[in-house]
Amino acid sequence: MQNRTRWGMPAAGVLLAMGLSACAAAPGGHIDYEAESDPLSEVNVDVQPITLDLIQEMNATTRDPADVALVNSGRPAESTPDYDYYIGRGDVLNIIVYDHPELTIPAGSERSAAESGNVVHSDGTIFYPYVGQVNVVGRTVHDVRNEIQRRLADFIAEPQVDVKVAAYNSQKAYVTGQVNSPGQFPITNVPLRVLDAISQAGGLTDSANWREVVLSRDNTDTSLSVYEMLVYGDLKQNLLLEDGDVLHVPEVGNQQVFVMGQVNQPASLAMGNTRLSLTAAISQAGGIDEGNANASGIFVIRRNPVPSDTYATVYQLDASNAAAFVIGSQFMLEPTDVVYVTAAPLARWNRVLRLLLPSLTTIYQATEVNENIQDL
Repeated sequence: MQNRTRWGMPAAGVLLAMGLSACAAAPGGHIDYEAESDPLSEVNVDVQPITLDLIQEMNATTRDPADVALVNSGRPAESTPDYDYYIGRGDVLNIIVYDHPELTIPAGSERSAAESGNVVHSDGTIFYPYVGQVNVVGRTVHDVRNEIQRRLADFIAEPQVDVKVAAYNSQKAYVTGQVNSPGQFPITNVPLRVLDAISQAGGLTDSANWREVVLSRDNTDTSLSVYEMLVYGDLKQNLLLEDGDVLHVPEVGNQQVFVMGQVNQPASLAMGNTRLSLTAAISQAGGIDEGNANASGIFVIRRNPVPSDTYATVYQLDASNAAAFVIGSQFMLEPTDVVYVTAAPLARWNRVLRLLLPSLTTIYQATEVNENIQDL
């Protein structure tokens, strides 16, 4: 069980506009902020030291890729054994009547099957010799073959007929956003799923957000995580695409970690397609500023989901001993985490929080704006 201390502070959204005063307090104490305006409701923050026990506790609640793969291995749904293509307007059918080339290839034709085939007209029909008009829209090639074979039997003894789709023109899905070759992709007799479409679009770009891919269908948006599909093998999200679907891959957006304070190169680090540890984040920010940083004050501020009794959770890594970075390498960050390396001793951490919260509020508000824009 981890030791948890709780810090009291006002709602962070108003800190930008109010005068603040704080009493000095050590970790585990209580911070009182005073405002000249009406009293404000208090929001609490949990503070937890980063230890091996904490990491083991977090890992216990995180999905194991092997476990997800084991669950998916028993699901035959992804093979879509009952999938079939339904003919649409604009498709081109190639109809073969064996031993009767005059019905298969027009005289003198050297064109391809797509060029010389039977185009499905706007009324949903095709015309075939002896048979006449055949309604084909919304039917499978198996159904059409059986009907043509049955109707040809009045003119040809035991006709052997084969029907194929020579050109898939009627149904399309669209892939947009951060892929290398966005465009439209035909729905064919081969099932087209989310990962298939992204692959056909050239794969994701370096700035793609793997965790918040949006599938739009019939005025309804569904959020999908390509990251979970590829890393955890969660194929339940690998949905079958239908005609008119739009698969949008947004930019990395709020899928970033912010490294601030006494580091050599403060930065925002994209983590759209990868996991990032605390040690790796500090390393990518040029390491801590050893001349000014207080090694005992490496903090990760993580906003809690709404609704929650606490505004955020603050995780503390005491790196006074360099070996602590080994523990930091096992502490995995999440999008919108803020890593802050303080120069202040822990006895003045309340003042650090007071100075840091306006920046945190700006980050979180920007994140919410981005999420709201994506929801529009």
